[in-house]
Amino acid sequence: MDTTYFIVARAFRWEQKIERSLFIGDTCAVTSTEEAQAVINRIKEEHPKANHHCYAYRVGLGNYPTAYYSDQGEPSGTAGQPILNAILHEELTNTIVVVTRYFGGKKLGIRGLIDAYHSTALQTLKQAGKKPLIPAFNLELELDYPQLPLINHLLQTYEAEILAQDYGATVKLTARVPEKHRPALRDALAALREVQWKEGN
Repeated sequence: MDTTYFIVARAFRWEQKIERSLFIGDTCAVTSTEEAQAVINRIKEEHPKANHHCYAYRVGLGNYPTAYYSDQGEPSGTAGQPILNAILHEELTNTIVVVTRYFGGKKLGIRGLIDAYHSTALQTLKQAGKKPLIPAFNLELELDYPQLPLINHLLQTYEAEILAQDYGATVKLTARVPEKHRPALRDALAALREVQWKEGN
């Protein structure tokens, strides 16, 4: 039986005020630690005057996905881990949550911080929703124009999503194909000698 993985359904922002501090949760889907870091950097740029940008993300499939979190200046264990716990509670992977805090002048204490970061992350994720993650791979194709109708039919049959297309001397396509179709599509393409193709991750 195939394992079903879930990711956050959409990028979403949610905020709440607790004891005069403003907590802003941002979530979106990511596929790598590099993407996650880019999201963190973008949010830091959006909120340069915020006191803290605490975050957690989980990336990867299988038994050992990569999980990382940061308290970013808050007392150890009060921010990053509670945010990660919200991701785990929703059973998500390939998902990041950043919680930005504008300090309102009143300290919340250890328990208060844990509750604030966890509830902000959890509500952000719940509002964003979740959807199944369909494992897929990239496929690069180069072909002559006469082959295009056949290739388009194959890509449609195997539920491929066209990511990029270049119509020059030859046609170059990049598509994202569900992993379950890899063997059948590979066999179909192998029979077409005029088409050059390369698989990626």
